[in-house]
Amino acid sequence: MASVMHTFKAYPSDRDVGLAAEALVTTHPCLKEPGSTNGSYGWKTSLKFKMGNYRTKLARSGCVEVSVNAGRRSVNNPEREHPHSNIKRARRAEVNYLPNFPRGEDQVSLEDMRVQIKNEVEKTEPNKVMIEKLMQTTFALRRHEIVQDSPMVKNFLEKWPALRFDSQVSICAEFHRVTNINLRNQFYAELDRHTPRLMALYRQKAARTGKISEALRTILNHYDLQTPDVNVKRTAVLHALPVYLRKGTQNSLRHSTLFDTPVALLTVVTDGASQTSPVHFTSSSMAVVVEGDLVLRDIPGFSDAFALLFGLIYALHLDYPRKLVHTFTFVQKIFMGLDDGKPLKPCLHALKNDLLLKE
Repeated sequence: MASVMHTFKAYPSDRDVGLAAEALVTTHPCLKEPGSTNGSYGWKTSLKFKMGNYRTKLARSGCVEVSVNAGRRSVNNPEREHPHSNIKRARRAEVNYLPNFPRGEDQVSLEDMRVQIKNEVEKTEPNKVMIEKLMQTTFALRRHEIVQDSPMVKNFLEKWPALRFDSQVSICAEFHRVTNINLRNQFYAELDRHTPRLMALYRQKAARTGKISEALRTILNHYDLQTPDVNVKRTAVLHALPVYLRKGTQNSLRHSTLFDTPVALLTVVTDGASQTSPVHFTSSSMAVVVEGDLVLRDIPGFSDAFALLFGLIYALHLDYPRKLVHTFTFVQKIFMGLDDGKPLKPCLHALKNDLLLKE
């Protein structure tokens, strides 16, 4: 059981272990515990200890995903790091957080593949199938560099230009490798499902008084002037979400420069669009800025740019922007279903309950 559970997650949550225990007694009814509420409580406790012992064995055998959290300072090893320093457990429900190198490969062979990818991307007609295959094989090398070395985004993307090449495909593929979730399908399915209820909540809030309500009214007034379609609705919902969560929006680039902007979405405004509007519903393209560098260009719409920025945060193991922590946490846990087991903040919990009331 521990071996099978580890193939899904190295550090399963309490809920994950509970589901595994329930599956065990369902498959083998003779193991059901008499007197237990669900017949599997004791198995759940046992599996937690078994998983801990299994991770200890893996760490001793050199499994990087768990050994990075083991082998800290002890009586026998006083020179090692403090047990609570530099812990690398999955922070945002990543499934493949720090995988081992593929069997038969080492850092030298994977580095040769990285150079091969870079050379292929620079060709006039690159072989996309070969690039995707090599990116899949070298995934462990990228995760080791990202998690353990924390390189600058600009330098990392220069080493791995395939993440910029055909970015909408590459970032989605990298996000899938990290989480085993299809970024675009999951994001748009949940966004569209919750859009009617979110718009109703925005309008309820906008009818009140206060700065938050005024900001929401401004966004909704400009939305009402647009020709309603799915892209316009998505843009309005995503723009209003951080305002509704009382975290405001990012500072306008008219008051800052790209060089001091950790994360931003740049809008290319079409001719005739209102320059005073807080939301550009008719932008011809978008760009993503990370650490002052323009990392992704020519993205067709705001919702696409937002989804790719979220995927990029996972792919490059970045922290959420301080002013948008609640927004990205809501997208992570409610839209993407990536629950890390930590309780929601009160404002996020209230919004989640409001959404569930409708259902």
